Amino acid sequence: MAGLGWFNTYGGSTALSIGVLPYSRGGNPKPMCSFRRLALLLALVLPAMHALQSQNSSSNPATPAQDQAQAQSQQTATAQSQGQVSVQARIKARREQRRAAAIRDVYTHRYEAYAGAGYLRFTPGASLQRVNEYNWNAGVTRYFSERLGLTMDGRGYYGTPFIRPNFTGITKPAISQYAALAGPTYRFYLQPKYSIAGRVMAGYAQGKFSGDTNGFGGVALGLYPDAKTFAASASVLVEYNLTPYIGLRVAPEYYATGFGSTIQNNLGYIAGIVYRFGRQ
Repeated sequence: MAGLGWFNTYGGSTALSIGVLPYSRGGNPKPMCSFRRLALLLALVLPAMHALQSQNSSSNPATPAQDQAQAQSQQTATAQSQGQVSVQARIKARREQRRAAAIRDVYTHRYEAYAGAGYLRFTPGASLQRVNEYNWNAGVTRYFSERLGLTMDGRGYYGTPFIRPNFTGITKPAISQYAALAGPTYRFYLQPKYSIAGRVMAGYAQGKFSGDTNGFGGVALGLYPDAKTFAASASVLVEYNLTPYIGLRVAPEYYATGFGSTIQNNLGYIAGIVYRFGRQ
């Protein structure tokens, strides 16, 4: 039997007299050795898997309860934001309502009467220098809406032009002119305390230039002859409201007349008080 051998299926032969050879030398594997290797492998792998799971749990710590709490906080923040926007919208709407009511309270009167005084730079003759004229002014406006109205206006101007030395000895004669005008007025900017409007008028003017010439007549002094002619006015009305019924007005104005078959382009202003009455 010592010289006999049998074929090992793992490769090689073994002698019956020697016994079982190690697996590394072609013998059968030992079960205990394989188990130890498996146990060693598990001992190394399991802690690594545990550490990896711990790391994943620490990087994603949120739980379903925490997710629900976060969602509720976001909903609460959204509701608060919407509530603040709603409150601000209500405040703005109430402010606009108060403003609209104040505007209606001031500008829904049918009639507006005014009176005041003004200043005009007027050319009294073709060859004479301009003269400072002072005037009175009064009128009434019928409004058909808060913005559009029709104005009728009356005014008088007075001045003393400078005349060069001449044979009459008159150097500062008194002159005057009067006008009646009518035209539309339109308020293009409204606020409870003030407004800005535009006004255009046309009408009739009468000039008296010879009343203080001792019978020599205005033409002899270089003044325009006494005449009746056209007049036109364009002005911007700025009003400040003391109450819904009473306001103060300042109006820069362009005023044109046609004395002496020429056109006088004059600039000035009018200031006065305004009284409103008659609700629409």
